[in-house]
Amino acid sequence: MGRRIVAWVLNHMESDDPDAVPSRLWCKGQAYRRRRKHRTSLATLFGPVVVWRRLYEPLMPGLRSIHPWELTLGMEAGLATPALAERVGRWAADHTQRQVLEMLQHDHGVHWSCAPLRKLLSSLSAGMAPHRQAAQIDQVVRWLHQARVSPGQFQPILAVGRDGVNVPLRHKAWKEGATATVSVLDRRGKRVGTVYLGQMPESGQTTLTTHLTALIRDILKQVDAQGLRLVYVSDDGYHPSDYYHTVLKTMPDPKRPWCQLTWIRIVDYYHACLYIQQLAEALFGSTPKGHAWAKQMRQHLKTKSDGITRVLQSAGALRRQHGLWGKAKDYDQAYTYLHKRTHWMRYRHYSCQRLPIGSGITEAACKTVFSQRLKRSGLSWTITGGQVILDLRVIWLSGVWENVHQRYLASQPMPMTQEARVQVAQPGQQAA
Repeated sequence: MGRRIVAWVLNHMESDDPDAVPSRLWCKGQAYRRRRKHRTSLATLFGPVVVWRRLYEPLMPGLRSIHPWELTLGMEAGLATPALAERVGRWAADHTQRQVLEMLQHDHGVHWSCAPLRKLLSSLSAGMAPHRQAAQIDQVVRWLHQARVSPGQFQPILAVGRDGVNVPLRHKAWKEGATATVSVLDRRGKRVGTVYLGQMPESGQTTLTTHLTALIRDILKQVDAQGLRLVYVSDDGYHPSDYYHTVLKTMPDPKRPWCQLTWIRIVDYYHACLYIQQLAEALFGSTPKGHAWAKQMRQHLKTKSDGITRVLQSAGALRRQHGLWGKAKDYDQAYTYLHKRTHWMRYRHYSCQRLPIGSGITEAACKTVFSQRLKRSGLSWTITGGQVILDLRVIWLSGVWENVHQRYLASQPMPMTQEARVQVAQPGQQAA
C-alpha cells in the first residue's frame, strides 16, 4: 500500500499536459527547454516504483539534460529518494558492499547490483562532504561551551592529533592513509567529544593538512583561544612532526592576527615506552632483568618530574658499565629518539595539569575510521572508492550526520521559470 501511494503521488506531481508546465527553465545559470516525459524506476523506502518525469534539454551544447522533478524532490543520482539514499549512506559507512545490497533487498525489496549502489554512494558522498566542516565546527563549538561550564580548576582543552595507517589498495599494494582528530576535554580533562577526518593515501598528505588546518582556524574564529589550552599530542613520525613545526607552531590567532597561538606539544607516552623497551632489549636482551628495568623506567618517566633524564642517565650508565647485549644500532636509535624529544615528555607535569599524555584518541581513530571498515578480510580499494566511504564514515563518526544531510538537501540547486528569475533578480537590481 505504501509503495502504491508513493507511486501515485510521484506520478501526479507533474502534469501530463505539456502546456501546463513551463517551456523554459533555468538551472545554475543555464537555460533548458521542455521535452517529453520519460519512464524510470526509482527506489523508495517502500520498494521500487515506476515514475514518469519530464526531460528538459540544454540550449547550450555540451551540457547534460535535467529532470526538474528529480531536482525539486532531491532524488539521489536519479536512483533513490532522499530518505532511502540517506539510509543507504549510513549503512555503507559501517557495512560492506555485499551487506548493504542484502539489507536493501531484505528491508526494502530493492534489488540492485554493485554499479547503482556505487553511483548513489559517490553522489551522496560528493554532496555531503562539502558541508562536513561547517557541521563539525558547530559541533565542536557546542562542546567547548559545554566544557567551559563544567566543574574543575583548569581551562578546557582543544586537543588535536594526526596519524597514519596503511590501507590495502588494488593489486596487493599497501599505502599510508591519514586520519586526524579534534577533541574537546573539559576542566577535569575528561573528553566531551571528538570529530574526525580521514584521507586515502596521498603524497605528502596535503589534503588532510589543508582540511585539518581550516577546521582548527574556523573553530578558533568562533571561540576565544585565550580561554583554552591548545594541545597537540601524537607520536613523532614525519608527518605529525612536520605539521606541528610548519603549521601549528606558526599559526596566528584568528581573533588576534598579530599574536601567535601557543600550542602545548606532547609526544605520546606509549610510543616513548616502546623506545624504553627497545633500550632494555639492547642492554639486557629479552631477560627478566631487562623487563624489570623497563618497567621501572616507564614508572619514572610517568611519575617523576625529571623522568626522561633518569631514563637516559640510567641507560648511559648501564652501557658504560656492562656494554650491550643487543645491537648498538637499536640502542642508538632509541636513545636518540628519547633525547631529542625531552622537551615534550614532561608527563608528570602534564598529568598534574589534566593534560592528555597519550594519543589514544587518534590511535583509536586509525581503528574506527579505517581498520573497522576498510581493512576487513579480503577488501581492497581504489583511492576514489575508498575516499567515498571515508567521507561518509567521518561524518557519521563525528555525530554530525543529520546536520550535514540537512545542509546538503537545502543546498541543492532548484530550477526556476522566467518569472521566478525576474523576481529573484529584482531585489538585487534595486539594491544596485
